[in-house]
Amino acid sequence: MACRITELVLDCRDPGRLAEFWCAVLGYEVILRDGEDLELGPPGGRFGEGAITLVLSRSDDPRRGKLPLHLDVNPVGCDQETELARLTALGARPADVGQDGTEPWVVLQDPEGNEFCLLRKDVGAA
Repeated sequence: MACRITELVLDCRDPGRLAEFWCAVLGYEVILRDGEDLELGPPGGRFGEGAITLVLSRSDDPRRGKLPLHLDVNPVGCDQETELARLTALGARPADVGQDGTEPWVVLQDPEGNEFCLLRKDVGAA
């Protein structure tokens, strides 16, 4: 017997705004609405089947500062530089967490300041 990670939950002030951002980043769509909370997953996906979903949970007081957990994303069908340009056009911003410039990843923030990393490896076509 074992457990499996099925979803990640991110507290946020504006789930709709972050849903637009993260759906565009990941190629996901809103697969469930529960009050103001939104669950994002692959098109046609359902909770517990396949990819991990992302739940954007409405909060008036989301945690600020460095979180002990962050998301890593990889480019799909392009190089890191091309994907970085796309992510910044979507609203991602550079984040400084003390990196020295030799890292093979780029640290970014989503529109609410949640940090995530863009890794280098192209993981293939979507």
